[in-house]
Amino acid sequence: MTKGLNKKVLCFIDESGTAGSGPFQLGALFVLAREAGRLDKAFSDLLPPDANEVHAVKMANGYLQGLLDRLRAGADLDRVVLINQHFQGRPGPPPLVYAQAVVETVKIGMKRFRTVLGRDSVGNVDVITDVNQHNDHPDFDAEMERARNDDGRFRGVNRVVRLDSGASRLLQLADVVAYARRWVVEGEMNAQGLREKYGIDLL
Repeated sequence: MTKGLNKKVLCFIDESGTAGSGPFQLGALFVLAREAGRLDKAFSDLLPPDANEVHAVKMANGYLQGLLDRLRAGADLDRVVLINQHFQGRPGPPPLVYAQAVVETVKIGMKRFRTVLGRDSVGNVDVITDVNQHNDHPDFDAEMERARNDDGRFRGVNRVVRLDSGASRLLQLADVVAYARRWVVEGEMNAQGLREKYGIDLL
């Protein structure tokens, strides 16, 4: 890809469920790198000063929905893309299944982020994933390298890095995005409501 095609874009990805053991979801958050600090602070300021890591599965739905309500009210999310993508159980080694899901989700997010940039294509993307047993594996790394070289839009990705989600509020926000599909499954709202209320697109 051509460096400097557009300003640096960051994609934060976390999962709900486990690849290789049935259906799972990825939550992805796309934001311009220069605006990531503002979004991180906006989310952090909604939490108690002594708050630990946000793990959606351990928190009440009402509390999580309140966080998203206040975030959307207090931060400009028009230049942020939030995606929740569902994956059925797939054959293959779990690290490869996880890697393929990441590639699919990132490609869709890059396509949607074109409207933020007002461009026909998006490149210069860094992908940050919450480190786990699947993405810390040679099969995952090999699929990332293959996709960066050969897989259409994913060639606009500079690198894929792993980070403990405890060190990033935006990875924790991606975890909430991944979890949010359960509110639809449980009948609390529908997909349109999730999109209109929180800006999360279900795929």
